[in-house]
Amino acid sequence: MMLVLLLVLLLQLLLLGGAIYFLHVVKSPRCKSSAKLHGKTVIITGANTGIGKTTAMDLARRGARVILACRDSRRAEAAVQEIVQETKNKQVIFMQLNLASLKSVRSFADNFLQSESRLDLLINNAGLLNAGKTEDGFGMIFGVNHLGHFLLTLLLLDRLKASGPSRVVNVSSKAFEAGKVDLSCLRTHRDLALGSTNFQLLRTYGHSKLCNNLFTYELAKRLQGSDVTCYSVHPGYVKTEIGRNFSSWWKFIFSFTEIFTRDAVSGCQTTLHCALVQDIEHLSGHYFSDCTPMLNIASKARDDAVAKKLWELSETFCGLS
Repeated sequence: MMLVLLLVLLLQLLLLGGAIYFLHVVKSPRCKSSAKLHGKTVIITGANTGIGKTTAMDLARRGARVILACRDSRRAEAAVQEIVQETKNKQVIFMQLNLASLKSVRSFADNFLQSESRLDLLINNAGLLNAGKTEDGFGMIFGVNHLGHFLLTLLLLDRLKASGPSRVVNVSSKAFEAGKVDLSCLRTHRDLALGSTNFQLLRTYGHSKLCNNLFTYELAKRLQGSDVTCYSVHPGYVKTEIGRNFSSWWKFIFSFTEIFTRDAVSGCQTTLHCALVQDIEHLSGHYFSDCTPMLNIASKARDDAVAKKLWELSETFCGLS
């Protein structure tokens, strides 16, 4: 009798797991654009793994010249080889970029502007959950997830405008809903929050994702009248390597949530939607999830005063003002 009950329980768990997988992976929305990108140039940060890599693979299949902007040259070169082999597109290259160094961001932008004549898509995809400080003394999560991308975007903005119509896609996260922007903490400690426990890092990650949304919102306002639009996206809960530096205990906890995760191909669909689908220009500055604009987003992600102050403080941090 006990064996029968165990078998029934196992069957129920398998059915539940299958239902969750179907809803979160199989049925997750797909980008419906069939656009070809021959003659177009794309930059994707953090494109050597995860959703950045699958985004690069898709855009390479469409004929784009794809630049993988990554820190780890070994992994990036391996990703380039794989993408070229899979897509037969030889216009896939690696350019060194360490978002934890403003000097590296400036060097990347200089090299790009000297070697490439156009930029049609900038996809700010890279993100991390690491403790520590950047080369310039900022909190690592704030420095990489927001500040490095902020500077990169501004340095490339003129080339985006000259290549228009063009787009900027910032990969955010639903984690922004638990975030806040403490401007006082930023001014005093050059970080979004204090503390380096795994829980505190997760909290700071949410703060950085709110920064992504506020940056997108403010950028859209400043781009009005140009031929450049921008969008922030939630890729879904995707199984990636972002938490690889967490403790074994946290990894054990995360392992129980993997049944709810999407694969990287599913996770890049909203990014592709905002990069490729026509007639969404009027939604510039908005936040998308499941290939759909979230028009009822929390007001803190569209706070004019905080967005403006974050922009101005970021300019100061980057030496732009």
